Amino acid sequence: MNTLQTLEVLLRGIAVGAMLCTALALIRGRPLIPARWTGALFALAAAAFTLHSGGPETRAVMPIIVPIWLLSLGGTAYFWMFAMALFEDSRFTLDRWIPAAVMTLVGVVGWVLPDPVNRGVWVVHNILEMALILHIVSVIWRRREGDLVEARRALRTPVILIIGVYAMILSIFEIAWDLGRGQDWLSPLQAASLALVSLLTAGAFLQARPELFVAARPAADPDAVDPQDRPALARLQALMDAGAWRREGLTIGQLAGEVGVPEHRLRRLINGGLGHRNFADFIGVHRIAAARAALADPANARASISALAFDLGYASLGPFNRAFKEATGQTPSEWRTQALLSSDHPDESRGPAGR
Repeated sequence: MNTLQTLEVLLRGIAVGAMLCTALALIRGRPLIPARWTGALFALAAAAFTLHSGGPETRAVMPIIVPIWLLSLGGTAYFWMFAMALFEDSRFTLDRWIPAAVMTLVGVVGWVLPDPVNRGVWVVHNILEMALILHIVSVIWRRREGDLVEARRALRTPVILIIGVYAMILSIFEIAWDLGRGQDWLSPLQAASLALVSLLTAGAFLQARPELFVAARPAADPDAVDPQDRPALARLQALMDAGAWRREGLTIGQLAGEVGVPEHRLRRLINGGLGHRNFADFIGVHRIAAARAALADPANARASISALAFDLGYASLGPFNRAFKEATGQTPSEWRTQALLSSDHPDESRGPAGR
C-alpha cells in the first residue's frame, strides 16, 4: 500500500472504532428503548458502510463480508429510524422498518443485475437515501420549537448540519461513482469525512445524557419546580383549565407571553413540573381527554368527528385521528362505537379500554 492508501485505512479504522463504541454504549444503556437500539443499529450500519465502501485494502479485513454489506445497504434508513425514535415521542411501530427493507431489497437487486444495467438501480438506491434524509431533516427542524427537553432540542441543529448534510453530500458522491464519474481522490476524502462525523457522533452520544433516553413521559413532579416558578405554573394551569388548548396553532411562545414568563422558563415548567417532553403532547393530553368525553356522550352520537376535531383545535381531521389512535390505540370512530355500546349495556362492560 502507498501512503495515501495507508492513511485511508487508518481513517476508516478510526471511524469504525468510534461507531462501534457508540453502538456499545447505546445498547448497554437502560432502559433499552427504541431510541437506544435503533441508534446502535445505525452505528453498526455506519461502521459496516465504512468498511464496505473502502478499497480492497479495507475489505481484506472483513471475514464476514456479506452480512456487513447487507447491513450497510440500509444505513440511511437506520439513521432515519434512530432520528424518528430519538426526536419524536410517538410509539415505535413495525412500519418504521419499511424503508430499511426497501433499501436493502433495492441494493440486492443492484447486486444481482449485471453491469452496467445495475447502475440505474444504485442511482435509485441513493435517491431513496436522499429522500429519507430530506424527510427526517424536515421533521427535526419543524418540531424543534415544540421540544421541551433542552438537551434534545440543542441536539437538533447539530444533527441536521453534521449528519443530515453530510449524508446528502455522500449520496451525491455515490451517484457520481455509480454513473462512472467518480474520482480517485473521493475515496480518501470520504474516509476522512467518515472519521470526522463518526467522532462527532460518538462525542454527542457517549456523554451521560439520561434525559435523551427515557422509556415514557416522566411523571409529573410539581415539587421539582422552583418555588419562584410556582405562581407561573398556577397561571399556566388556569389558562389550560380555561380552554387555551382549543386554539388552533397555539405556540409555546404565545403561551409564554400569556403566562408572563420567558419561553425557556415555560419549557422547563412543562417538562420538569408537568412531565411532558414536547409541547404537542402537553396540548394533546387536554384535547384527547375532551375528545374521549365528547365521543362517549350519547348526545354527540350523530355529530361528525371532523367537526369535533376542529372544535378541539386541530387544523384537519388527519392529525386528530393520528393523535387519538396514538393515545388510545383506537380510532375516534372505534372509541365512540365502543363507548356508546357500553353506555347502552352498563352491566356488560365497564367502558372503553384506553392506553
